[in-house]
Amino acid sequence: MPSAKPAKPPSRQVKQWAPAEATTAAPEGLRILKKYPNRRLYDTSASSYITLADVKQMVLEGLNFEVRDAKTGEDLTRSILLQIILEEETGGMPMFSSQMLAQIIRYYGHAMQGMMGSYLEKNLQTFVDMQARLAEQTRGMVDPKAFTPEMWTQFMSGQAPVMQALMGNYLEQSKNLFVQMQDQVQKQTTGVFPGFPGFPGVPSKNN
Repeated sequence: MPSAKPAKPPSRQVKQWAPAEATTAAPEGLRILKKYPNRRLYDTSASSYITLADVKQMVLEGLNFEVRDAKTGEDLTRSILLQIILEEETGGMPMFSSQMLAQIIRYYGHAMQGMMGSYLEKNLQTFVDMQARLAEQTRGMVDPKAFTPEMWTQFMSGQAPVMQALMGNYLEQSKNLFVQMQDQVQKQTTGVFPGFPGFPGVPSKNN
């Protein structure tokens, strides 16, 4: 009697999994927002989709967050913040004039691009510090959140001594930042062109 052939093991079906999203551990206190190809933003902390207006509110509240590409994990925070600025600038009260924007554009690709970016950032921080000091001095007198731009103008006109002191301090710090940047340029120029007369720090041939 012929021996029975061994039964074939049942075939296993291989499951096709969808590509997993990029998962990077976030530092404690950092809110992660994921951006999908359909341009939708997903707040992982609230487990819900949000809008650009919601992200703007996070900025206003001083929340620490990052926007990451849902698939690659690429940091998209800057591009989202630029979108918010673009929406604000195309609204009724833009902050930057056409002349100022043109000046900023001219520095892209310029040898001073990095230094100008640092100068603007430090200058803005100085202005923010001045604003904080003003808020501290006027605490209990006014509610900054309830003020309109027109009301602020009227209020500031009645605070001339305070504003003069704050603006004087601000302008002095701004001047110091510019001097520091100028000194840095001179040092770098001297290091790059040590033997060329006419450059800062290099004696002229006529001397």
